Amino acid sequence: MAPNLAPSHTHARPDAGRIRRSAVAAVAGLTAVTLLSACSYGSKADDRKPGADSAAGSAGASGAKLSADTVKIGYFANLTHGTALVGLQEGLFQKELGTTQIKTQVFNAGPSEIEALNAGSIDIGWIGPSPAINGYTKSDGQSLKIIGGSASGGVKLVVNPDKISSLDDLKGKKIATPQLGNTQDVALLNYLAGKGYKVDAASGAGDVSVVRTDNKVTPDAYRQGSIDGAWVPEPTASKLVTLGAKVLLNEKDVWPDKKFVITNIIVSQKFLKEHPDVVEAMLRGSVNTNAFIKANPDKAKADANDAIKKEAGNALEPAILDPAWADIDFLDDPLANTLQAEADHAVTAGLLKKPNLNGIYDLTLLNKVLAAKGQGPVADAGLGAK
Repeated sequence: MAPNLAPSHTHARPDAGRIRRSAVAAVAGLTAVTLLSACSYGSKADDRKPGADSAAGSAGASGAKLSADTVKIGYFANLTHGTALVGLQEGLFQKELGTTQIKTQVFNAGPSEIEALNAGSIDIGWIGPSPAINGYTKSDGQSLKIIGGSASGGVKLVVNPDKISSLDDLKGKKIATPQLGNTQDVALLNYLAGKGYKVDAASGAGDVSVVRTDNKVTPDAYRQGSIDGAWVPEPTASKLVTLGAKVLLNEKDVWPDKKFVITNIIVSQKFLKEHPDVVEAMLRGSVNTNAFIKANPDKAKADANDAIKKEAGNALEPAILDPAWADIDFLDDPLANTLQAEADHAVTAGLLKKPNLNGIYDLTLLNKVLAAKGQGPVADAGLGAK
């Protein structure tokens, strides 16, 4: 589904023996692959105002009416998109937007959100790194900009303890990933390569069988014994634990500072150019939401679960929600260095021709918002200008 990555951190890449996670699955070289959200729950257009938008009808936080009457935002009903879920539930975006109204659209998959952004159906979106890079490179750098971070972490390798007791027991086993070339798929491929296992990236056949399985199907596949484990995002990982699986590895443990990008904020370049004041207001809302999440973790968790219930019809039970939420870090830094590292990992895995990511970031407005709060700037890893 995807989903993390403090001002100007420099993130060294994990070495070849460490797990390498890639945000660029299925970009140019995987024409047959469609990137799906790591763990999405529903997809629908939604023109209603979120329930907590009590500030509508007033001026924005700046005291001035903004340049657009409406801003259309997209996201997944997914815990790694918690900034969007909580910010909407608490009315923190609307407070900054004032009379500029929010229209929301919930997506199942990254590609459909990118299509909506390109078509003008949404202006701003929360999305995983893979589809963001995919959209940027396929448009020759014309469609979008990454304007902020949102979440880090929330990815685990969980296994059947009766079949796998250590990381050295993977040979001959079947390990699921959400989809060929998706972020977790490339992370597993790179890890296996670092351990000396040979696996054909396209077919998944080799010393370890990599079985591409939709996150919604993975729990049943585990229960039936058709897979021995899975490298998956939350809440799928915690769902598997409730079925008897154990966490063998948490991906954040192999990244510097235990951070790697799982969710970014993107904007269409057209909307950014025409309505920078609205984009800045949304970023203030995002920064305020992330601060709210840190200060009120239980309330934020409940907000996110309420939003998921509204969109998906079912809330997550505590045995799944609590460990999943605890493993996700919400932050403003897009962790640009980890995005570049992830791109490099996909190239190494043979799933991607080296992309040109120059210009994918524009962190000007985010750093303006952070400076106004007395915080230092975040870095774009040299990818802020073409």
